[in-house]
Amino acid sequence: MTEEFDGDAALRGDIRLLGRLLGETLTRQVGRELFDRVERVRDLARKGREGAGTEDLTELLDDVGMEATIWLARSFSAYFHLANTAEQVHRAAAYDRARAEQGSAIQQMAQRVADDPDAVVELRRRVEAIELRPVFTAHPTEVARRSVLSKLRRVGELLEVRGRAPAVDHPAIDRQLAEVVDLLWQTDELRRERPTPVEEAGTVAFYLNDLSHSVVPDVVERFVTQLRALGAHLPPTATPLRFGTWVGGDRDGNPHVTPEVTLEVLAQQHDLGIGLLLACTDEVVTDISTSSSIAGVSQAMSDSLARDADALPDVAARWGRLNAEEPYRLKASFVRQRLRNTRARLAEGLTPRWPAEYPDVDALLSDLEVMYRSLMANRGQLVAEGALARLMRTAAGFGFHLATLDIREDAEPHHAAMAAALDRLGELSPPYETLDRVERTRFLSRELESRRPLLGPACVLEGRPATTLATFTAMRRALDHYGPKVIETYIVSMTKGIDDVLAAVVLAREAGLVDVHSGLARVGFAPLLETVGELRAAGELLDGLLRDPAYRTVVRVRGDVQEVMLGYSDSNKESGITTSQWEIHKAQRALRDVAQRHGVLLRLFHGRGGTVGRGGGPTHDAVLAQPFGVLEGPMKLTEQGEVISDKYLLPNLARHNLELALAAVSEATVLHRTSRLDFDLLAEWDATMDDFSDAASASYLSLLAQPELPEYFRDSTPVEELGELNIASRPPRRRPGGIESLRAIPWVFAWTQSRQIIPGWFGVGSGLAAAREAGHEKTLIDMFGGWHFFRTFISNVEMVLSKVDLGIAGRYVERLVNPRQHHFFELISAEYELTVTELLRITGQRSLLERQPGLTRTLAVRNSYLDPISHLQVNLLARWRQHGGHPDPLLRRALLLTINGIAAGLRNTG
Repeated sequence: MTEEFDGDAALRGDIRLLGRLLGETLTRQVGRELFDRVERVRDLARKGREGAGTEDLTELLDDVGMEATIWLARSFSAYFHLANTAEQVHRAAAYDRARAEQGSAIQQMAQRVADDPDAVVELRRRVEAIELRPVFTAHPTEVARRSVLSKLRRVGELLEVRGRAPAVDHPAIDRQLAEVVDLLWQTDELRRERPTPVEEAGTVAFYLNDLSHSVVPDVVERFVTQLRALGAHLPPTATPLRFGTWVGGDRDGNPHVTPEVTLEVLAQQHDLGIGLLLACTDEVVTDISTSSSIAGVSQAMSDSLARDADALPDVAARWGRLNAEEPYRLKASFVRQRLRNTRARLAEGLTPRWPAEYPDVDALLSDLEVMYRSLMANRGQLVAEGALARLMRTAAGFGFHLATLDIREDAEPHHAAMAAALDRLGELSPPYETLDRVERTRFLSRELESRRPLLGPACVLEGRPATTLATFTAMRRALDHYGPKVIETYIVSMTKGIDDVLAAVVLAREAGLVDVHSGLARVGFAPLLETVGELRAAGELLDGLLRDPAYRTVVRVRGDVQEVMLGYSDSNKESGITTSQWEIHKAQRALRDVAQRHGVLLRLFHGRGGTVGRGGGPTHDAVLAQPFGVLEGPMKLTEQGEVISDKYLLPNLARHNLELALAAVSEATVLHRTSRLDFDLLAEWDATMDDFSDAASASYLSLLAQPELPEYFRDSTPVEELGELNIASRPPRRRPGGIESLRAIPWVFAWTQSRQIIPGWFGVGSGLAAAREAGHEKTLIDMFGGWHFFRTFISNVEMVLSKVDLGIAGRYVERLVNPRQHHFFELISAEYELTVTELLRITGQRSLLERQPGLTRTLAVRNSYLDPISHLQVNLLARWRQHGGHPDPLLRRALLLTINGIAAGLRNTG
């Protein structure tokens, strides 16, 4: 047996174990009849997949009462949650085996750098600029409640223990697993109400708290160790890995995120963040028992303790005698009390009272730095690099605030606020709202350079403009109260011109956040480029911004760092996956060139979703597939919905995912400075990609252009019913209307539920066929073999195609769609077959995922459970629509359970 086969067999064994325990739970909690019905439904679904017809299954489901239907939906959902957890455990185990054989991702990166002397020099030069920042969002794609997630994490922990334990201990562990499975069954999967932004922030804190205890310090320590061997030294205060969040700051389309909510979320984060640092400080108090009678202490340390005793006499009186010869314990006790005082002060909204507390995290790090240097100078190097360095890295990476909050708002409210302010002044003719972009840009540029305030004490805005300005005021209050690291970037969604960014900067000036004359810029500004038109104009837009003298001053004050966010979702929805991905790739090149020309550091922020259709896919591959020279150290990327639980729920898996991503960011920064390809060859491949993209987009747009598509989409998917699922505070639509008003997440979510998954592949086949027929077949094959960007794109599409199931999709169409619209399904089926054929021609495979047999087997096992719940959903949608969307509560609950279960089964929502 090979190691790979052993791992595959172990996974199947754990899934069988959990399946058996779930069966026992069903029998114990509901009765044998439920277990038998589950097995009967599975058997009929399997026969249907084998071509035996689905009439018996349809008849059975039509005859089952609503309560029994709910039990069925819950049974299959529970299976998927358990199977997902087992797969996560074994994915982490596979990483461990690979690390043992080949080294960790960070070790492999370091070896590749070591093999290139120029890269070693570059690493030493840029080492402190390297920063990976995952940004957790509250986008509505996580269907599992936190109560469910905590149970699943416990299942994962027990499976890990079981995998290491001797067989004699398995019965006791299985007993604990059975208990958790029972609890999982007795926990409601569905939220009764939509979560508030503050509750969503609690979910983010749930993950950040776990990551901060051991995962992040471990990853950073391994990273620092590998880099040290290359002569690149990172101090304990460096932040190669830290986190961001949008929860409580993302106002775009979410009326529930008010300025008051933003401040409430920040208060919650700081209470939790300082609590985390207190726990880490306790470890230092316990661990560092170094005696001054054995090892010396620096003069700076002695002086620091004397100042501490004066500032905190109660601590000195309590611990001074006990720890008289244990200076590091005594110092840590003073640190602990200052943290407690800081926590209380922030909660009460008071101003800092130094030296009894810390005004910001930098003051804490200065205290810890005194201890660190003293240990390093007195034979305590290993001690300094232990619990103390972990505390310093945790404090540097998480601060008092856990994660840096970004504020995001759509471009239009800024212009509305500007118009309202100028109307009050009555001095602009013609009115602001009638100006075109060029005129607005000219006016805003002059205004930003002027010294006058637009809004004096007598000028009071009302309605939405008042709220928009209040957001900036709340940001100023937060920065005053919590320090400069709590909020870093203001993101302008749907940026279409320079004026969209300048309007936000002028409003920030009115709130006291910006003053170009005094060199004040307390936050940075980032355009979010979301549509194909804006992506194509990315270079021109950035160049225009950086040519503006006043705005260039803002960037200079911010350390000559300019952030630009790239949106994957709307560009995909607008033009299809091929054009979206290609235009984003080209936009990065243009932004790189402009930033270098202006002498600024470009920090790209990738707005990636969970599904391939929204920029998802393996992060490591995505980072390395970026154009050369784009990464110069820092990179941000969103982590959304189910991606967060999939990557970070289990600590060991979180550790591996962060190592992979951090290694990729480092490698791209120092090894991908120049093109890996000859420029003539790259030009040829670019031209082929242009042809491919144009044809793929034409195919996709021809589908969207058909006036009856909205009806087909509405009927063949549960898109209208998704609004009933309380998975986020943000509404699914930007405004009332059809497909154009629908956000990209429910657009993807709905197509995925019916297994058509249009956003992840449609048009690719037509595009490849057109490129091949134009004589580019060999070029396409060469591109797949030699171009990281193209290979990653094709591999991601292949994964989506493997999850498409037109047999199941056909059940939705047959039962739910008016026969007049069946031609859409025929068109989709033809494009699917073409896409599979063309993709296999390029990859040289005989079937999808041929080179990943383990994954193929896993998907086949999943289908045996996924098919029944899809049939259930079709049945329930038919009943729901017969009642006009206003059925009894049990039918609503059953339908939502199937949406939840399919999302869990496919491990993708939006």
